[in-house]
Amino acid sequence: MTPPLRTERLEFLPYRPQDEDHFVALLRNEEVCRWMGQDLVPEPQIRELFRAILDDVYPQHLFDVWGLWLDGAYVGHAEVKKTGNVDGHELVTALVPGHWGRGLGGEAVRGLLRYAADELGLKEAYGMVGAENTASLSMCRRLGFRELRDVVGDDGSVTKLLIIPTTPPTTPATPPTTDSAPPLPA
Repeated sequence: MTPPLRTERLEFLPYRPQDEDHFVALLRNEEVCRWMGQDLVPEPQIRELFRAILDDVYPQHLFDVWGLWLDGAYVGHAEVKKTGNVDGHELVTALVPGHWGRGLGGEAVRGLLRYAADELGLKEAYGMVGAENTASLSMCRRLGFRELRDVVGDDGSVTKLLIIPTTPPTTPATPPTTDSAPPLPA
């Protein structure tokens, strides 16, 4: 089962039946869909997707998916799941537009990276960001993502495939000196 997570400000909670309307509102928002690179899907299909999370994804442990909460208010969605674009796992986040620009996206991604490293044992993770989504691309670069390649959709849209190590690179320890002089007498 997807465990709850916590970052400095965000609670990552597995979805509950009463969260359905929040999920639907997020994925029916035209701005959110535009930046996620998807068409606006009819509400019944989104409700079906939500029920699939509760009825299939969680019981079968297909992947981890959460609602994001800030001070008791729903502010977005997060996932860690295998991606079809490469052999690895993708981090997915979407925020309610009223919460954009507050650093919550970066905080959510850092929480997902920690989970991917500590609980899933992943060494790296991937992200897919629309080439026109300059705010998200900028955030990803600040977090340490690097671009692997462009993925061109059937409609000609371009999405950037990004990669990031799940843990920050370690600074090598100072190498031992090769000075073999004997110690000074005390």
